[in-house]
Amino acid sequence: MSSTTDKLKGLANEAVGNVKQSVGNVTGNDKLVAEGKAQELKGEAQKTVGDVKDGAKNLADKVTGKH
Repeated sequence: MSSTTDKLKGLANEAVGNVKQSVGNVTGNDKLVAEGKAQELKGEAQKTVGDVKDGAKNLADKVTGKH
């Protein structure tokens, strides 16, 4: 998976997770709040993976002289 794909999936998971948490809070559904938080954290992790891939690619480009 590309770094951009990881970042986009991460953003989507964060957004859906936040919506779930909000709906769970409004309806008093603790299970939905927990699911939302878990999905938000998954999204944050996916974005981090994308950032790491970008950093590794940039470092490799510098080492090999590619721009």
